[in-house]
Amino acid sequence: MSIVSDKFDMSRHVSGAGPERVVLITGAGSGIGAALARRLAAPRVALMLHARGADSAARDRLAEVAAECSASGASCATVFGDLAERGAADHVVHATLAHFGALDQLVANAGHAQRQTLNALHPDTFSAAFAAMPAAFAALVKRATAALETSKRGRVIALSSFVAHRYRADAPFAATAAAKAALESLAKTAAAELARHGVTVNCVAPGYTRKDRGPSAENASVWTRAAEATPLGHVAEPADVAALIAFLLSDEARHITGQVIHIDGGLTLG
Repeated sequence: MSIVSDKFDMSRHVSGAGPERVVLITGAGSGIGAALARRLAAPRVALMLHARGADSAARDRLAEVAAECSASGASCATVFGDLAERGAADHVVHATLAHFGALDQLVANAGHAQRQTLNALHPDTFSAAFAAMPAAFAALVKRATAALETSKRGRVIALSSFVAHRYRADAPFAATAAAKAALESLAKTAAAELARHGVTVNCVAPGYTRKDRGPSAENASVWTRAAEATPLGHVAEPADVAALIAFLLSDEARHITGQVIHIDGGLTLG
């Protein structure tokens, strides 16, 4: 398991007055997770930033995000672990509670998308997608429930995707679409169960969103085709999605729960 003592790394970057809210963001080393961390970073905000940490480059990226957030006044800690592994979600939540003494808001952002047809789908690929997304989400929420129920600002956000709502033979995401659809179902179950404690649970479903790393990040033709497929004519930036999540975490969104909110430039209109 990648979260034993030499792999389960947590470090505090800033200390100070007690935080007004403690937010755990999974998959915070890049993309939407990193953009959200930067947007939320402020004095009296505590951020537990998670990444899988598969290599030193991934660890360095998360450290850079944490340093930026600390510079904005937030109290930051980092934790690494593969959420697809049994017990990893428990350790990530435990680390948050041990470090900050509370957990008010959970953003389950870690995940992946993989193009694959149903006919070519391998059972291991299917299992891996479910372990990394809906199963990890369920484990995170289960471990965090007691803390969320005692919070006055309890929020849970799960990152879904347009692939659970848009099906095309020329753009197949068989395993990812199934996993994201299951994630949305679990989020609605959590919304129903946690509502009596004032905790809201929602899903955000981005469309094509620009990457800041990875093989396709600099592939201009890929992004041109994605923009052409989007009715608004452009893809989202990670900061666009982060802005929506930040709103759903805010007090102004206290009456929104059990929803799947699309931010896709009209991609799922038809």
